[in-house]
Amino acid sequence: MGNRFVEWLAALTTSVEEAVPDILVLQFTVVNEFLVGTPACPFALVDTGLENSADFIARQVDFRFGRDAGPEAIVLTHGHFDHVGSVITLADRWRVPVYAHPLEMPYLTGQRDYPIADPTVSSGMVARLSPTFPRSAIDLGARVQPLPADGTVPGMPGWRWLHTPGHTEGHVSLFRECDRTLIAGDAFSTVKQESLLSVVTQREQISGPPQYLTVDWEAAERSVALLRDLQPDLALPSHGQAMRGEELRWHLDLLVSRFREIAVPEQGRAVEGP
Repeated sequence: MGNRFVEWLAALTTSVEEAVPDILVLQFTVVNEFLVGTPACPFALVDTGLENSADFIARQVDFRFGRDAGPEAIVLTHGHFDHVGSVITLADRWRVPVYAHPLEMPYLTGQRDYPIADPTVSSGMVARLSPTFPRSAIDLGARVQPLPADGTVPGMPGWRWLHTPGHTEGHVSLFRECDRTLIAGDAFSTVKQESLLSVVTQREQISGPPQYLTVDWEAAERSVALLRDLQPDLALPSHGQAMRGEELRWHLDLLVSRFREIAVPEQGRAVEGP
C-alpha cells in the first residue's frame, strides 16, 4: 500500500526546473532527479525515481537532448527504492552503464536487502507508512559499476563524488568546484520528509536525511559537516527545493551546529548507534 501511495503522490505534481543552464531538476513531489549536461556536451542522469518515473524522465531527455539521445551514464547517489525505481528500465532503454559507490553494490546486485524502515522515528504519515516501502535488493548485474576511485564522475566532466555515508553505507553526493554546485542526494533535505504535509507543500525547512531509512546518525552528522565545509553556492537535494547563496550557507551552519536537535529523532533503532 505504501509504495502505491508514494507513486500516486509522485505522479500528482511532476515538474521540471532549470537550476542552472546545464542542470535540469525533475521533480516528482516526493523525490528529485537530475539531468546534468547540455545538448552539445555529454550528459548524465543522477538517480531514477520510482518505478513509474521512467516515461517522464525519458520524455524530458528526448525534449532536451534529442529523440535519439541518451546519457553517457546513470549515477546513483544510493540504492533506496525512490532513487533506483526506474534504473533497470532506463539503463536497458539507453544501453548505458550505471555507477554507484562500492558499498552500495550488494543492494544493486541482488545480494542484500536494505533494513526495514523504522516508523517509530516520527508520528508523521510518511514515517508511519515507511515499513511498507520496497527494500529488496535489485539486480543490475553487469550494468552497474563502482564509481571511479579517483573521484571523477562518468558523464559529468568537472564533477567529483564524495562519500557521504549515514543515510546508507555507500551514499554519495556530487560537487562541482567551478561554481560550487552540490547535488546532495539524501545527505540532507530542505523539507521534513517524514511529514506528508511538508512533502506535499514543499515548505522549505532544513533537515537531515529521511529519518526512517537512516542507519548511522554519527556518520550522517559527519557527512553534513563535510558538505558544509565545501561552502556550496547552490545545493540540490533529493528531497525539497534548491537552496542558494547566503541562505544556503546559513542553513547549513545551523544544521551542523544543531544537528542532534534538528535531524536526529528522539527514538528509533539507529538513534543509539548504527
